[in-house]
Amino acid sequence: MKNQILSTIKQAEKIIIHRHVRPDPDAMGSQCGLAEIIKASFPDKTVYVVGESEPSLEFLYLMDQIADKEFHDALVIVCDTANQERISDQRYKSGKSLIKIDHHPNEDAYGDLLWVDTSASSVSEMIYEFYLSGKDEGLVMTEKAAELIYAGIVGDTGRFLFPSTTNKTFKYASELIQYDFSRTSLYNELYKIRPNVAKLSGYVLENFSMSNSGAASMVLQTSVLEKFDVTVSEASQLVSVLGDIEGIKAWVFFVEEKDQIRVRFRSKGPVINQLAKKYNGGGHPLAAGASIHKWEEAEKVLEDLESLCQS
Repeated sequence: MKNQILSTIKQAEKIIIHRHVRPDPDAMGSQCGLAEIIKASFPDKTVYVVGESEPSLEFLYLMDQIADKEFHDALVIVCDTANQERISDQRYKSGKSLIKIDHHPNEDAYGDLLWVDTSASSVSEMIYEFYLSGKDEGLVMTEKAAELIYAGIVGDTGRFLFPSTTNKTFKYASELIQYDFSRTSLYNELYKIRPNVAKLSGYVLENFSMSNSGAASMVLQTSVLEKFDVTVSEASQLVSVLGDIEGIKAWVFFVEEKDQIRVRFRSKGPVINQLAKKYNGGGHPLAAGASIHKWEEAEKVLEDLESLCQS
C-alpha cells in the first residue's frame, strides 16, 4: 500500500492534505510532516494543507487558505481521521482521488486507497515509515518534517507512556532526533498551559466524581469555562489529569460547547471506543471521543460507562 500511495503521489500535480477537526499534535504532525516530505521530494508539485486553525498548535505549522477551484483534479490525502464527518474542511470530496492514512479502527472505509494500521502508535509514526519505504525512490526528509513527525509521535503516545508505544516507536523516535531541531523548545510549546488552565486543572481534581466500580467523570459547563476564561479546546485537553488517580478504571469528560457537548473518554483497561461509537463517536480502545446534545444523554453515557467498569 505504501508503494501504491507513493506512485499515486508521483503522478499527481496538486496534492491537498486534510486531517480531523479540533486537531491534536498527531493530526498536525502527520498532515504537515507529509506535506513537508512531498514538497522537499517533488519541488514541482503544488502541496496544500487545509483545515481550521488551532491556536495552540500554530507554532508547528500554519494552514493554507485555498479556493474551491484548487480541488479540481487534485489528489486529496486525509490523515488521522477515522470517520468522514470528522474531516476538517469537507471539500475533501471535491478532489480527483482520495487516500486515507489512519491508525484508528477502520469503521468508515472511505477513499480510493486506504492505509490503516491500528498497531501504529500514531499516524505520524506511519508517515515516517512511509518515508523509510520510499527514500530510495526519491523521498526526502527535512528538519521541519522530522520535527513535525516527532511532535505527532510524542503527542499521541503521551510522551512515550501510553501502551501504544512499541519498540518501533522508540526506534523511529531515536532516528528522528538525529535531525537538527530543539526537543526542549518543542516540549515547551507542546505542554505549556496558561495560568487559567492550570487553575481549572485544580478545579477538576477537586470536583471529579468516581464510583465504586472505578468509573469517573467530570462535567465542565459553559459557566465554569467562562469563570476560568478557558476555551473548549483547552478544557478538553485536561482529560488526562485524572489518569494517575488510584482506583479509576475509565473516565469521561463532558465539555459544553455552543451547539453540542463534547465527550472525551479515557481508560486504563476497559475498551471504550465501542461506547464512543454508540454516541456518534469513535477512537482507540483506550482513548475515544463522541458528541451529545442534551445533558440527559450524559446520564446515559455515565450509566453505560458504569456498566463497562463493572463487567
